[in-house]
This record gives sequence, structure tokens and C-alpha cells, in this order.
Amino acid sequence: MGVSTAASPGRAGRNQDAGKGMGNLGRAIRFLGHYPKVAIFAYLALFISTGAQLVVPQLVQNIIDAVTKGAIGRVIQSLPANVQPLALQRLGLTLEQAQSNYNNAESALIAAAVGIVGFAIMRGIFAFTQSYMAEMLSQNVAFDFRNELFAKIQRLSFSYFDRTQTGQLMIRATDDVEKVRLFIGQGLLMALQAFVLLISTLIILFATNIWLTLVVLPVLPIAMVLFFIFGSLAQPLFAKVQIKLSALNTILQENMAGMRVVKAFAREPQEQQRFETSASILMDQQIQVTRTFAFLFPMIFLIANLGQAAVLYFGGRQIIEGTLTIGEWQKFSLYLVYVFFPMGQLGFIINLMSQASASATRIFEILDAKNDVADKPRAIALPPIQGHVQAEGITFRYFGSSEPILKGVSFDAQPGQTIALLGATGSGKTTIINLIPRFYDVSEGSLLIDNYDVRDVKIESLRSQIGIVLQETTLFGGTIRDNIAFGRTNASSDDVIAAARAAEAHDFIMSFPQGYDTPVGERGSTLSGGQKQRVAIARALLLNPRILILDEATSSVDLITEYKIQKALDKLMEGRTSFVIAQRISTVLNADQILVLDKGRIVANGRHAELMETSEIYAEIYHSQLVSDVELENGNRAEALVAEG
Repeated sequence: MGVSTAASPGRAGRNQDAGKGMGNLGRAIRFLGHYPKVAIFAYLALFISTGAQLVVPQLVQNIIDAVTKGAIGRVIQSLPANVQPLALQRLGLTLEQAQSNYNNAESALIAAAVGIVGFAIMRGIFAFTQSYMAEMLSQNVAFDFRNELFAKIQRLSFSYFDRTQTGQLMIRATDDVEKVRLFIGQGLLMALQAFVLLISTLIILFATNIWLTLVVLPVLPIAMVLFFIFGSLAQPLFAKVQIKLSALNTILQENMAGMRVVKAFAREPQEQQRFETSASILMDQQIQVTRTFAFLFPMIFLIANLGQAAVLYFGGRQIIEGTLTIGEWQKFSLYLVYVFFPMGQLGFIINLMSQASASATRIFEILDAKNDVADKPRAIALPPIQGHVQAEGITFRYFGSSEPILKGVSFDAQPGQTIALLGATGSGKTTIINLIPRFYDVSEGSLLIDNYDVRDVKIESLRSQIGIVLQETTLFGGTIRDNIAFGRTNASSDDVIAAARAAEAHDFIMSFPQGYDTPVGERGSTLSGGQKQRVAIARALLLNPRILILDEATSSVDLITEYKIQKALDKLMEGRTSFVIAQRISTVLNADQILVLDKGRIVANGRHAELMETSEIYAEIYHSQLVSDVELENGNRAEALVAEG
């Protein structure tokens, strides 16, 4: 009793998963409606090809009957005259019929043979058309899926990526889409063809010999039961395969991206072991799937052979009894192949369908994912802003977390002011700058820009007026020019060069043989850290934004370059509202407001001189982290002036 109770939820869960998978597979199939003409041609060709296939057994019967009748006619004509009447009587023929059968045997044979060749050609042409159109259809559907997935991934908020591995997203946009495409291009047509062939063949068999058909009929329900049992078992197994494949792909992606770190710490053996363990888990899961289907295929062929044996026996008895001709028996045997052939395809169809249903579920998990940060139905375009930023009692929690990262944060940044954010790691500095361009939405309170709540305006109109340079520089494949113009693709060459000059990037760019057309390599691998950072700064400056966000924007450059960039940034921040996370004394001393954060709260707010007198925390940060930079800052200036000559 205990075993039954424990097993029931598992069976219910598998049935529910299988039902959900089939429902999502149905949604995927409806994508065929995007290409009605191609779909109509593909399925029309399938019906014509199947029809041509169904005609052939009848023509084979005609050939056998013509040969049999011609041979009988020749034998009767060779008999003595006194024996012919008795033979004709036994066969139920007249002499004229026997002579006619003999004389017309060759022409009937030729006509049937020509018919077989003709229908074979027709079947070949339309089978090719069916295959080609189905492949075109499936590739178009895969194209739609990949584009929709990529577009949805681009629109999803940062909170989704915080809880989803990159490897999983990559597998769903590639391998999962391919499995759905294979079913639509092959499995779906194969299933429809098997159904049409089976139903049409059964109708013909009933019309040919109802009693012999009834002998075969009990085999079909057994095959159908197997079909549904294995389908319900296979779909969850394939879902697990995709999960294991995603885990393996994640390890691969992390190692490719972090190859320098792996080599620097001599972790190659450990990472190899981690990959091998994940690959072993994937292999075990795939072997489990193979074991399941290794049992299915022999079962299907066993059932088919049992049906074939029954037909051979009962058909042979009817021939002996004279109620079935050899031609009819041969036709019945060929049509019987058309009954058992779809049964033989069941395993392959189940395989494709189970993989596709599991993959379709994973695809629609992304397409149906709720976006935590999205435009409201009545969101308005944010007009050109002055840069007035207000936070009113902001509290923020990451998805699924009960502990707030920010607690009741309020500040008022006037247009053109520079706001420096100071605090220990985890104090909430980065969270504040992530809320301004609405990478996340506040949990409580409100964030206003020029008195517009950022949640009430369209995201694109908001972010297009904010320039961002993050601590971790990301460049994309292409040229230096492409990366600088990433946010303004229609920018002129003069504008790109002006932004590069302002970011102290023009000189090193022109030192390359190809100048601004120099490829940056994967993730900017051909540029140094300081060069990548200056390109990123130029990219932000090209937008000419009213709000600047600089997250330790000079952290990856040498001392002289840092001084030059800081000079450019000081000039460019004039007239713009700038939020700066920095560890340099000059940024803090020149800031219009310094927000000192501790454990998600603003514990002090003011200018440097004021805070030195009123805030112990600020004074401690200044003396422990910043005051040592004064001499370094002065040294940078002197060294830079010498370098400038």
C-alpha cells in the first residue's frame, strides 16, 4: 500500500509533464501558420505521394493475375480437344475467354508495368517536393523561434539573468530549437503520412478481404498502447537530457570565457575533471533514453511479425480453398506492409516527438517568462531631460530575497551636479546606479527623473538619454568604430573621432595600421584593459547624455592615462548630472554631493568639507581609503605634465 501511494504522485507528475510537453509542442506546430503556402504545398505533396504509393499493390495484382490467366490459357490450348471442355468447366471459363486471356496477357502485363513505373515516378517527384517543402518549412519555423527567443532574451530584465545560467539560454536557442525543427520537418510529416497510409490501407483491405483484415486488426490497438506508454515515459527523459546538456554547456562557456583565469591558477586538471563529471552524467542520461527505445523497437517488430504470420496462415488456407487468388493474396500482403510500416516508424516518431515536446516546453519557458521590468501599457516617451534625479524612500530587494539591499534611500540630484557614491562593498552603490536606467525596478518608493517616475516612461526613451561606463568593460565583435558607435549607429565619422579624442582614445587608435577600422577581437581581446575602457568611455560620450553613470570608469588604466581621462571626464561632466562610483580623491573632492552608504542606507550626504566635520563614517573612509591617493594624484599630474612635454 505504501509503495502504491508513493508511486502515484510520480506517475501523476509524469503524466502532467507529458501533457504540458504535448501542449507546448502543439503551440510550436501552430507556427506553421506563419507560412501557409509552403505548408499547403508540403502536405499536398504528401497526399499525392501517398496516393501514388497506394496504387502500386493493385497494379502488382493485375500483373500476377495477367500472368496466371495467360499461363492457364496457354495450358488449356495445349490440351487435347476432348479434355479442354472438362478443364474449362472446372475453371469456369469458356474457350474464347481462355484464348483471350492468353492473347491479352502480354498487353495487360505491359500496361501494369508501365503503370507501376509511372506511379513510381510520380511518387518520387512528389516525395522530393514534400521533403524539400517540409525542410524549408521547418527551417523557417526555426528561424522564427530563434528570432523570437533572441528578441525575448534582449527584453528580459536583469533579474531573469541573475537566476538563469547563460549555458541554458544558449542551449534553448540552438539545440532545443533544432529538436523542434526536426520534428516539424520530419516527425510531423512522418506521423501524418503514417496515419493516412494506415487508414487508407485499412479501408482498401476491408474492401479486398474483410475476413483476412479482421485477423490483422487486433494488432493495431496493442501498437497504439505501446505508442502512448513510451511517449509518456520518453518525454521526461528527454527533458532531463536537455537539462544535463545545459549544465555541460554552462561549464564549457564559463571555461572559454575564463580561460586566462583557469591557466593563471593552473586549474586545468580540476576543470577537466568538472567537465568530465558533467559529461558522464549527460552520457548516463542518454544511455537511459537509449535503453528505453532499445526495448521499444523490438516490441513493435514482434507485434508486426505476429500479424504477418497470422496473415500468411489464414491467407494460405483461403488460397487452398479457392476463395482467394494468388494476385489478391499478393496485393493483400503488400498492403499489409503499409499497415506494419507505420508501426515500425512509431519508435522513430516517438523519439522525435518526445525530444521536440521536451524542447518546446523549454523554449516556451523563455517566451512566456514574465519580464520584471517592462513598459506599462500607457507608458509615455520621456521627453529630452535636464537631468534632475530624485529618489524618494527607495527600498529594493532582489528577486526571491526577503532582505532589502537598499532601505529607504532618498536623495535629490539637481541638473548638472556630480554625485559621488561611497561605501564598503555590498553597501548598495551599484544597486543605486542600476535603478536609474531601470535595470531593476524599485520594490518600494519611487525614482524620478525631471519629475517623471521612471516606471511610467518607455524604457528605450529613458536609457537613450543615459550614458553608462561600467567597471567591467564589454566590447562586441567588429571594429573600434562599430563599438564606439554602438549606441548611435548613425553617428558620423567626425562625431566618433570627437568622442574618442574626449576619451583620450584617438591617439592609440590611430597607432593601429587600420585605425578606427581595427577589429577588436572576441570581447575586445586585441586591446589592453585601458584601451577597452577608453573605447567604452567614448561609446558613452557619443550619446551626449544628460545623465552619466561612471562605475569606477578609470579602474583599468595606467596612472598617466587615468589622469588624462579624468581631466576629460571632469570637463565632460560639466552641465551633466553624473553619478560616479570611484576610489579617487579628485572625484570625491569635486563632487557636488557625496552619498555615503552603509548596509543599504544613506548615512551621510553633503560635500567633502561638510562631511569631514559631521560624518565619522566618511572621515574614516577618507583617511583609510582616499587620503593616500592625494600624493598619488599629485604624482599623476606631475608625471602626466612631463609626458605631455
